[in-house]
Amino acid sequence: MTEDKAIKLFKCLSDKSRLQILKSLVNEDMYVELLAQRLGLTPSTISFHLKKLEDAGAVTSRKEQYYNIYSINEDIFKSTILDIIKEESPEADLQKQREEEYRRRVIENFFEYGKLKNIPSQRKKRLIVLNEIAKAFEPGREYTEREVNLIIADFHDDFCTIRREMVCEGILTRENSIYRLVEN
Repeated sequence: MTEDKAIKLFKCLSDKSRLQILKSLVNEDMYVELLAQRLGLTPSTISFHLKKLEDAGAVTSRKEQYYNIYSINEDIFKSTILDIIKEESPEADLQKQREEEYRRRVIENFFEYGKLKNIPSQRKKRLIVLNEIAKAFEPGREYTEREVNLIIADFHDDFCTIRREMVCEGILTRENSIYRLVEN
C-alpha cells in the first residue's frame, strides 16, 4: 500500500459512521437503504460515507438489479501498520537531501580551512563533526594513542576531548591503548 493510499485510508477510518458501516459490511454485503435503516442514518449520508470508503479502497460495489451492493475489501485490511510504515516513502530521497544539506552546513560552520573552530555543544552537530574527523583514519588499521592524538591535533588543539568523544560515541574503539576506527 502506498503512502498516499494509507493516508487516505486512515483519514477515512477516523469517522465513527464509516467504522459502523464497515462493521456492518463485515457481516454481509448490503445496499445503501439497508445500511441507512440499520445505522439510523439517511441514505444520502450513507452514500456520502460509502463514496469516501470506496475512494479509499475500503469497500467495493457491484450492481444487482436496481441496487448497488457494497462489500468490504478485505485485502486492504490485511496489511499491517508495520507493513505500511516499512513501505518506501517517496519522501525518502528528499529527506536524504535535507540531511546531507544539514551536514554540509554544519561542516561549513564548524570547520575553517580544514581546522575545527570549536567543538559543537549540540550532540547532533558534534556527531557530524566527529564523523568528519574520523575520515582521517584508515579502516582496519591500529593506532597508538599518540598517533590518534596527532591526527586529531591536525583538526583541533583539544585532541583529548575529541578522542574521548570519538570513543564514547562508538566511532573509535580503544582496547589496551590501541585504537581502531569502527567500520559501519
